[in-house]
Amino acid sequence: MSRIGNKVVVIPAGVEVKQDGNVVTVKGPKGELTRTFVEQIKINIEGVEATVTRPDDTKESKALHGTTRALFHNMVVGVSEGFEKKLEMIGVGYRAQLQGTKLVLSVGKSHPDDVEAPEGIKFEVTDPTHITVSGASKEAVGQMAAYIRSRRSPEPYKGKGIRYVGEFVRRKEGKTGK
Repeated sequence: MSRIGNKVVVIPAGVEVKQDGNVVTVKGPKGELTRTFVEQIKINIEGVEATVTRPDDTKESKALHGTTRALFHNMVVGVSEGFEKKLEMIGVGYRAQLQGTKLVLSVGKSHPDDVEAPEGIKFEVTDPTHITVSGASKEAVGQMAAYIRSRRSPEPYKGKGIRYVGEFVRRKEGKTGK
């Protein structure tokens, strides 16, 4: 029995949900998201509440039940509140700049790395070593933050690189450490 799938999704004021078969469109103050869900899982929208139901208790249906509810809930939260990931850069000379919608990273390479903001994603540089990636889609925000982190992942000896705020990087001893 899926505990996540059985939870009711509350649709806040200002959020509009349209359903056309298995295609759901959620529109709110932060943007508009559309997703095609699996046909066997049904989303029932009644006023300000939505429930997700499955047809039977097969292993596949149980797995898709919770996943569908979580994806739908993330769409509703994304268009009403939005999502954000914060990154920090640690290293001498590591810095980030914003040029229009493009993020320019200087991370110890011979050339700067340019990262274009896709549609629906916004970059914010609070100071030269802190980046905030925000948007309505949790999936797109996480993907873009992971891409920026991959430009220079934190290394285990000195800890230099781009990491999520609060991320723990396990450190190793060097060759001379006994």
